[in-house]
Amino acid sequence: MTRLDADPVAAQPAAASRRPRSTAREQRVTGQPGFVLHSYPYKETSLIVDVFTRDHGRVGVVAKGAKRPHSKLRGVLQTFQPLAVSFSGKSELRTLIDAEWVGGLLPLEKNSLLCGFYLNELLVKLLARDDPHPALFDHYVSTLNQLAHDEPAQIVLRKFETALLRETGVAAQLTRCTGTGEAVVLEQSYVVDPERGPRPARPDDVWPAVSGQTLIDMEREDYHDPVTQAQSKQLMRFLLSYHLGGAPLNTRQILIDLMQL
Repeated sequence: MTRLDADPVAAQPAAASRRPRSTAREQRVTGQPGFVLHSYPYKETSLIVDVFTRDHGRVGVVAKGAKRPHSKLRGVLQTFQPLAVSFSGKSELRTLIDAEWVGGLLPLEKNSLLCGFYLNELLVKLLARDDPHPALFDHYVSTLNQLAHDEPAQIVLRKFETALLRETGVAAQLTRCTGTGEAVVLEQSYVVDPERGPRPARPDDVWPAVSGQTLIDMEREDYHDPVTQAQSKQLMRFLLSYHLGGAPLNTRQILIDLMQL
């Protein structure tokens, strides 16, 4: 499965440990709902883990000894498993105290599993550390559940992509034109400015044009129309690429190749 890029900040815990001790009070969090987004080895027996928590956002933790054969954490720190995590620390990279599997979700399989890794890559690359998004966390749980129950992946992913951009504050309302505030018209063609929102399309535009109907359908989360499905796919690909600064999404390319998502 595709390996996500290591977080450059999290990859330097040794340097962080040499900094002068802060007078800030150490934070201790217990039993926080969370999911593993990504992990990679640290030293001989430990892991650095990106955890998406409901009330603290994306948090980096060191799971000491997690690679040891008899570690309790070895079989728990798996992606797409609902966890209750406990951690402490006052730096950007905390220490994992405990993690327990709480259940409640079916496992992802086959294409749904790849879609799950795509969601995780989006969250790692678009969410800042320690920026809480409880509504997005709930949407993530709902999305995993829909994928596990084999709901149409193309529709499920579009809804999550839109929610992610809105929750991170980079997506405007899709049914009002930027500048004028006028409602979009079903039959008219529009482009979506990544920084401002929709406006009527012009002949010299290079951004993907979509119909007013597509924008209204996306706002309503109604993707039954094949035209809406096709146009929303191109629009979200454009918007995500812009906000990622052109950085490639590894799992996205695999999904495009395998499933045309």
